[in-house]
Amino acid sequence: MPKIFRVVDLFAGCGGLTEGLRKTGRFKPVGAVEIDLAAAATYAENFGSEHIHHGDIAEWLDGGQVPEADVVVGGPPCQGFSNLGKRLDDDPRNELWREYWRALGMIKPLAFVIENVDRFLDSHQYQQMKAVVGTGALRDYELREGVVVAAAFGSSQVRRRAIVIGTHRGLEPIEIPSPELSREHWKTVRQALDGVRHYVPGDQQSLPARSVTHFNRSMRGPFLSHELHITRRYEDISLERFKHIPAGGNRFNLPDHLKSPCWLKHTTGAMDVMGRLRWDQPSVTIRTEFFKPEKGRYLHPSEDRALTHYEAARLQGFDDQFRWCGSKLQIARQIGNAVPVELAAAIGRHVAGALDERISGAPQESVLND
Repeated sequence: MPKIFRVVDLFAGCGGLTEGLRKTGRFKPVGAVEIDLAAAATYAENFGSEHIHHGDIAEWLDGGQVPEADVVVGGPPCQGFSNLGKRLDDDPRNELWREYWRALGMIKPLAFVIENVDRFLDSHQYQQMKAVVGTGALRDYELREGVVVAAAFGSSQVRRRAIVIGTHRGLEPIEIPSPELSREHWKTVRQALDGVRHYVPGDQQSLPARSVTHFNRSMRGPFLSHELHITRRYEDISLERFKHIPAGGNRFNLPDHLKSPCWLKHTTGAMDVMGRLRWDQPSVTIRTEFFKPEKGRYLHPSEDRALTHYEAARLQGFDDQFRWCGSKLQIARQIGNAVPVELAAAIGRHVAGALDERISGAPQESVLND
């Protein structure tokens, strides 16, 4: 019987990484940390509340309740590295990686995985991380890094992500996984949304009236993914704009009288603004504001509306039975911030397979009993 690896998910969010690892059948979650209440509640609904800490990671580490684990995964918040908005080297969220390293020093896993935006590998923070390899919490690890496209691993998104894999000394370093699918075999929007009803009534805008208690706080939920098939109220001018945008089109397809003043002034760039997806191609990256067509290529391939939360969750790889907690806005953030489940599963299969090979050929005392 193959070994089941214990995993800790740091900065877990709603659990996209954990969900992908669980789907492989090779990992058992034994610890997780998430500071956002609604996201932590969603994680608890799907993976159990007994092993997740809702709160600050430093507080969790200081509390001395860190579990033993074989693998640590997580992506420190990426807003400070992102190409969207301002990029601030002194953004305090950039410094959370130090807590990630502190966790590694305490848990001492066989391997760890960092997932983040592709810009992360060029950041000052990551260069500092590499500089301390061989010392401190990283004295026992070797790193491999690379940028992958989620669609090449079964996701329905052309989403570029940085992956860093650290391997314990005494084991041959685990390389970044190679693409599993060629471009012609990438999953399309049509495949991801198979079985999802296209038409959503205009008055279907609210989540069911339901509440749940987690961490001694009451919040909305839980909701199954298919209960998130809700739309928004659009102004007449928005509906008129949507009608003029063909599959694959964007704001440039609009007649001048339907363009906003800023669009009339800017005739280049921002090709995804007010963009419509194509049925037979993967989607763009699903971000936290996928329900706003002015924020990106988020118009449904054939309906005159933006993606619903349900469709966005499907494009992120979540099953219809996944359970969500929070308001519409909170759930949208959870969906957009999640690691695509198929990508997480592919990474999990790769890491588990590599550890199987390396552990079987390595002296146990040099690794497991370090």
